[in-house]
Amino acid sequence: MKEINSMRLEFLSRSANEGFARTAVAVFCSQLDPTLDELGDIKTAVSEAVTNCVVHAYPDTLGKIMVRARIFEDNAVEITVRDWGVGISDVSRAREAMFTTGGDDRSGMGFTIMESFMDVLRVRSVPGRGTTVTMRRKISRRAAK
Repeated sequence: MKEINSMRLEFLSRSANEGFARTAVAVFCSQLDPTLDELGDIKTAVSEAVTNCVVHAYPDTLGKIMVRARIFEDNAVEITVRDWGVGISDVSRAREAMFTTGGDDRSGMGFTIMESFMDVLRVRSVPGRGTTVTMRRKISRRAAK
């Protein structure tokens, strides 16, 4: 499918930047005329992906996070969240509900939430080199007014 628009952000792994990322992606996606539910789902998935970078990729330091969003002709949005942090040694295990390496205050539901709100979720990671999460969601076309 042909890409018709894209944007890219880079920021430090500060928790304050999670809201910035979710809002920026939501504003970018608004050109697809999503419902409030669709927009809420996208914002939640982006929040989870960025929070994973902040908490897990850079547990003891600040690092770089990149968010890219692309819109396609089929009214779909693809969002990529990438870090260059510690990586995930076992992606399959990390994607299991309730699994976390973030301590007792973490729910271990990040990937499960992303997967439930998006049509496609791909996770690639190399220990010591970082993680890339790619999410895709098709936005329903609403009837012309």
